[in-house]
Amino acid sequence: MTYAHTPVMCEEILTQFEPALSVPDAVMVDATLGLGGHTKAALERFPGLTVIGIDRDPQAIEAATKNLGELAPRLEVHQANYDQLSVILGARRVQGVLCDLGLSSLQIDSFPRGFSYSVDAPLSMRMDGDDSQLTAADVVNTYSFEELTRILRVYGDERYASRIARALIAEREREPFTTSGRLVEVISAAIPARDTRSGHPAKRSFQALRMEVNHERESLKTAIPAALDCLAVNGRMAVLSYHSGEDRLVKQVFAQACSDKVPPGMPIVPANYRARFALVVHGAMKPTNQEMETNPRSHSARLRVITRIEEES
Repeated sequence: MTYAHTPVMCEEILTQFEPALSVPDAVMVDATLGLGGHTKAALERFPGLTVIGIDRDPQAIEAATKNLGELAPRLEVHQANYDQLSVILGARRVQGVLCDLGLSSLQIDSFPRGFSYSVDAPLSMRMDGDDSQLTAADVVNTYSFEELTRILRVYGDERYASRIARALIAEREREPFTTSGRLVEVISAAIPARDTRSGHPAKRSFQALRMEVNHERESLKTAIPAALDCLAVNGRMAVLSYHSGEDRLVKQVFAQACSDKVPPGMPIVPANYRARFALVVHGAMKPTNQEMETNPRSHSARLRVITRIEEES
């Protein structure tokens, strides 16, 4: 089966990567391979490029390999979470690293894991499909009021986090949650009808549960420094985020990497203490209005790009 997929901000990413990936024998890590949309576009744009693709979802890897067709021999695949990047690469240096955070189209549209609030399905939300580990059903059925409120507020930016948490606890006492459909009903009923924010009322809560189940924030904290360490001089890293907390984390780590390791105002910065990285894009790039109209999943996307300017001393 071939899955429809429109990679977000693809042209902007390729443009930002061009100076790094145009060199002979360039290597790029697609740390969140998904259906391979960005990888396919990069392999087509840069004929000498090889891609190391990482994804925790075996079904995504299979679909991406099929979608690449005759380009597939230039893809080296690893089934893993991207926080294992340093283990996968070892001492190898690469010219590019791309992280497209969040869900792939395959996970949203195709498999009954409970990611979508528009289709009733078993309440898993596991990106790797391993329901022997923590699932969304485990979270909503066992977490305390305080824990539920925290993840809904921090990971979902949900202003009604405490109301929703209280409703979930009351409903699970009547009957444990097993499907996404009933969860959507309870969340929607807990949000006041006067709330006029755009989007589905369960969208923020589903995002929060998914991030908790898959330990996405913790993985990102590990993956970004590891990716920066593996960049060759003039190599670039691009991160696409769809959540304000994730974007804030990327911004902070990038800013720290681009700062000299001395107090501000020193007239001379010793070579050992100079920043090894520089921002390629100051601030976050956003999708064009045209892309947001044709690809609704791009609406909240924010792209940040950084480059290595010096080797470690």
